[in-house]
Amino acid sequence: MPSPRLRHGEIRDAVRELCRQFPDSYFRQVDAERGYPEAFVKALTEAGWLAAMIPQEYGGAGLGLGEASVIMEEINRSGGNAGACHGQMYNMGTLLRHGSDVQKRAWLPDIASGALRLQSMAVTEPSTGTDTTKIKTTAVKKDGRWVVSGQKVWISRVQHSDLMILLARTTPLADVKRKSEGMSIFIVDLREALGRGLSVRPIPNMVNHETNELFFENLEVPAENLIGEEGQGFRYILDGLNAERTLIAAECIGDGRWFVERVTRYVKERVVFGRPIGQNQGVQFPIAEAHIEVEAADLMRWQAADLFDAHQPCGAEANMAKYLAAKASWEAGNACLQFHGGFGFADEYDVERKFRETRLYQVAPISTNLILSYVAEHVLGLPRSF
Repeated sequence: MPSPRLRHGEIRDAVRELCRQFPDSYFRQVDAERGYPEAFVKALTEAGWLAAMIPQEYGGAGLGLGEASVIMEEINRSGGNAGACHGQMYNMGTLLRHGSDVQKRAWLPDIASGALRLQSMAVTEPSTGTDTTKIKTTAVKKDGRWVVSGQKVWISRVQHSDLMILLARTTPLADVKRKSEGMSIFIVDLREALGRGLSVRPIPNMVNHETNELFFENLEVPAENLIGEEGQGFRYILDGLNAERTLIAAECIGDGRWFVERVTRYVKERVVFGRPIGQNQGVQFPIAEAHIEVEAADLMRWQAADLFDAHQPCGAEANMAKYLAAKASWEAGNACLQFHGGFGFADEYDVERKFRETRLYQVAPISTNLILSYVAEHVLGLPRSF
């Protein structure tokens, strides 16, 4: 188990050493088979990295979001894809900050040991997208239980998780004073729910990213699985979303550094017309620009993580970090693919795989346009546009 006194450099070295056991060929094969990197996630779990944010009293390392972001960054920088396991990191915040002592004692030790996985969070719905206050999935109190009905979409890692965080409306929208009220958070035990009110339909997609559509039909959830106060779930989920966006930013920074390092090495070695193509400014400048943007995004990542760990408001910083890092990794990916030429499209170079993976973050977990709208309204004070 990692020590709570580990420095960032020590974390980087340790995670890189673990990742060396899983070279490009491993992730290439997983991608080709549209599989799940089970062995890799198992190794991370056994080394204690996925329990980094769990307090020591529950068997974790007691590290902060900043340290967790370093772990995610190094996975992507080493050629992997932290999207297979990052859910446990940001879902943890909802349970840690808003769960009861009883709930923490019930779940956290087994999550820390790897006996349970908390990899999934169900918020998005087909007809609402990111307009979360309009969700239609309901949870109704009945005979000491909550009965859930509705539908969710783009819910990741359900097939590789034991527990799932669920946001449902417990008070009709028409009956609340503020539209952000009346939603509640639940922990769903997927092992008990599947086939007993919950059905799952996988969604094949461009990236090897296990994601699904969920259908709830009178799913019974124990009353004690309600996290925090009834009706305050939207406020609770925002904490998790800020952590999620900060971690995604770190992963994009890892991707960006992978692309810059890979293309820099290639253009030094690739000789055309009797000289390395990296000697040409037309090649140098896009790579240098990508490097600059990745480093700038890294600074905003740390600002967001530091505020989160200090329990300070960080919505703007988390959103801006995600925006800058996703943009930087995408531009770095473009440069890497462009200067590899035809070889960039060949599976064996891994550029096309990483290119597809990092493209996702222009859209998810929040699109770039919605981040711009958030900053315009909440930071600059401009009129709400929707």
